[in-house]
Amino acid sequence: MFMRRSISALSLAAMLAGGAITGFAASLGFHATAMAHTVIHAGRLIIDPQKPPLREQSIIIADGKIEKIEAGYNDADPQKHEVIDLKNATVMPGLIDMHTHLLFELGPQAALDRVKMSTTDMAMQGALYAKRTLDAGFTTVRDLGGDPEAIYGLRDAIEKGWVSGPRIIAAGNSISGTGGHADVDGYNAEILHMMTPDTICDGPYDCRRAVRTAVKYGADVIKITATGGVLSDSATGLMQQMKDDEIAEIISTAHSMGRKVAAHAHGADGINAALEAGIDSIEHGSLLDESSIKLLKKSDAWLVPTLIAGKTVVDKIREQDFLPPSIREKALGLPALVMANVGKAYKAGVKIAFGTDSGVSAHGDNAQEFLLLRDLGMKNDEMIATATVNAAQLLGMSDKLGTIEAGKYADIIAVSGDPLDNIEALLDVGFVMRAGHVAKNDF
Repeated sequence: MFMRRSISALSLAAMLAGGAITGFAASLGFHATAMAHTVIHAGRLIIDPQKPPLREQSIIIADGKIEKIEAGYNDADPQKHEVIDLKNATVMPGLIDMHTHLLFELGPQAALDRVKMSTTDMAMQGALYAKRTLDAGFTTVRDLGGDPEAIYGLRDAIEKGWVSGPRIIAAGNSISGTGGHADVDGYNAEILHMMTPDTICDGPYDCRRAVRTAVKYGADVIKITATGGVLSDSATGLMQQMKDDEIAEIISTAHSMGRKVAAHAHGADGINAALEAGIDSIEHGSLLDESSIKLLKKSDAWLVPTLIAGKTVVDKIREQDFLPPSIREKALGLPALVMANVGKAYKAGVKIAFGTDSGVSAHGDNAQEFLLLRDLGMKNDEMIATATVNAAQLLGMSDKLGTIEAGKYADIIAVSGDPLDNIEALLDVGFVMRAGHVAKNDF
């Protein structure tokens, strides 16, 4: 029988052997340099979106990290240091998307691709989507559900500089109950049997095993599907699917192994059960209620709304005819409810981190989420904070990401105009640096 194989570190090394690594990496924007430092001359510098921007600053970068920030334009010798002129731009921290699916994109062929594509195919397609995401200014993403071997291989290849893309915090397969949202559906019985993930579990002890399995094979974060989902090809609704004892056991086990837990949750009952059990983030939160808001404010949990996902599904239903009735019935009318409910949460002071569910929406269009956050009444600095300082806090990486400060990763982007004045400036990112490597410079 044909066995799927991942794009592992070994296979990638073989593919790029014989001197090809240097040329391939350079073509993606990763090139070796003898320069001692990189110096960015920033005309307008947003160190933290909720602090006043600075003018005429120099950012000194070495070994992938920010070494220091100096007032004025440093007179670095271009023969010894790489000097990047962004004097006519707004320079700011790289953006963070807390909910993506880099291995797929919703469309008429998505269901068929799931059975036709090999693991390596998925990883290669993921590399394409990763590059689009990075070019859009998103230097870190949390990938919440995808073929484990493919997404872990892509994650590791990016860290090694073999592929250009954002830093990936990966979940691999989601944890779900049998027949739940992250289980396989919509195919014949033989295919369902072959494709069922090893993180499908029933009962608390089996769910403990599923968490340990996910961590064993490389999960950085645990994703659970506490409720039904819109894109499940089954009429199982959007309310709670995993039981309270299963959710509690997953969270307890994950935390004991140093992993945070994100809960896909639409229905209020599933949202509240996850919050009661100590979840770290609620993804979507579509039908949250007043109890949900109280629990979110009482806990340390974050809300990751993914507003663009619901809008995208409805747009596709209206423009194309490929989604089955079970999905259409769940999707139509949901975006208005989501906007109303998330709007209430925002006005109540719930902590919000940026996420798109990209893969449902198109990769590279991530910044479109800002326009929907704006429709909630968010101020520009608050919106930018969701995708920088807030997201870094949720990741537990505030010491490395989220602001431009000495000692943090040199994840830096630049745009024309001022996003603190006009958020639409983030729809056209002209410069992208991740960990000190320039991936894009259109200035």
